[in-house]
Amino acid sequence: MTTLQPLPSRGKRLRTLIGEAQEWQGKPLYRAILELAQQQGIAGATVVRGIEGFGPEHHLSTERLPDISDNLPVIVEIVDSDERIEALLPLLDRLVQRGMITVTPVEIVYGGRSR
Repeated sequence: MTTLQPLPSRGKRLRTLIGEAQEWQGKPLYRAILELAQQQGIAGATVVRGIEGFGPEHHLSTERLPDISDNLPVIVEIVDSDERIEALLPLLDRLVQRGMITVTPVEIVYGGRSR
């Protein structure tokens, strides 16, 4: 486990958009991503389950219709320094076979590690 460092005022937000039915080595992919981020000492990560969405194949998943709610969208959002996000990207590339990963610069107003 890595030592926690204060967060800079600028960093990156990494979003991984996947389906909740996707798996990695027998566990939900979103959980595997969270565990990887935690092992890498990432400042924080959150999983958000969508109520409706579609991917590149344009297959709609929605909780409105139970027969097509088997793979609702999931967003794994991670925020940390530029360096930590850049180091995490090649590791995520091995896990995420289908989905989308985006990286956006962010201003970190409060990081919770120290002030």
